[in-house]
Amino acid sequence: MRDHRLINYAHSLVNYSLYVKKNEWVVIRGSDLAMPLIKECYREILKVDAHPSVLLIPDGISEIMLKEASDDQLQFNSPLMMEAYSKADKVLTILGNNNLKALTSIPSERIALQRRAGAPLTKIFNDRISLGLMDWTLCLYPTESGAQEANMSLEEYENFVFEACLINTPNPIASWKKIHDDQQAMVNYLNTKKNYHVIAKDTDLTLSTDNRTWINSDGHHNFPSGEVFTAPVRESVNGTIRFTFPGIYSGQEIEDIRLTFKNGKVTDATAKRGEDLLLSLIDTDEGSHFAGEFAIGTNYGITKFTKNMLFDEKIGGTIHLALGSSYPECGPVNDSLLHWDMLCDMKDGGEIYADDELCYKNGKFLKR
Repeated sequence: MRDHRLINYAHSLVNYSLYVKKNEWVVIRGSDLAMPLIKECYREILKVDAHPSVLLIPDGISEIMLKEASDDQLQFNSPLMMEAYSKADKVLTILGNNNLKALTSIPSERIALQRRAGAPLTKIFNDRISLGLMDWTLCLYPTESGAQEANMSLEEYENFVFEACLINTPNPIASWKKIHDDQQAMVNYLNTKKNYHVIAKDTDLTLSTDNRTWINSDGHHNFPSGEVFTAPVRESVNGTIRFTFPGIYSGQEIEDIRLTFKNGKVTDATAKRGEDLLLSLIDTDEGSHFAGEFAIGTNYGITKFTKNMLFDEKIGGTIHLALGSSYPECGPVNDSLLHWDMLCDMKDGGEIYADDELCYKNGKFLKR
């Protein structure tokens, strides 16, 4: 029997997030574990007279590659992915894993080698997006491993995911359009400001967004969403920040991250656990030493940290900073193979000043 929640989920992804149109080529990438949602998305794409293709990634394949491949094999870019990123109109990526800890024993240098080798793919993807030739959406199919990471039963986790995506509302697309309108008021205000000062526990950070644009993330590229984000001027970030929640990378946790910036560049980085991985990520390339994103979470319906940044970075009352690549739509680009988000809670006295005006306090916007 088909699950009506997945039917609604797919309808929102195809008709709102990706806004698939007739005759477009839509590539669906996902694990075999996500097959129930893949099938519903496939049906929805057919309904709008578009052309779906599926690139299935069996669960466990990444672990085999990273453990058993030679260096040459790790650096090989799939012609299938090259073709998809070069010609597809839309790309839908559906996350879903059986074991989120499968890569924790992989040496960080092998992960870094594969990541660096993917630069040509990343460039094709980003270039076509910046030119308006392709669009994309990232979402998640709830699995047992995700539920375990979030300390929930599978049923509880499914409900959490569907509620975060507003799938259980009478009209999910109308609900997301309302979120767009609410967040647009925030974006309109922030786009009139240039200099920001962030104050929280063990955090005192300044940055500039001069000649940058704040973006309303309203469920099109990330589903669910609920954030407003921008790219700081590369050399403008100064001060310190302590991230309240663990940083998560390839299933590995880095606890109590503290970063110090000077003229935009990370000059000191520490962690209570996982510091070697933290330093390895920062050293990915030149761009990964700089912040590529500054964002404010606005989804107050997401209240629990689940160790999945697709959800966690949207938590209302938090901010996040990403090291590495910036999004082209924000303005001048910071190039990097890395884009890694870290999360800071602002609900206990956190403040943001915009051009010396207090605009955000205790996890809430004061100005719109």
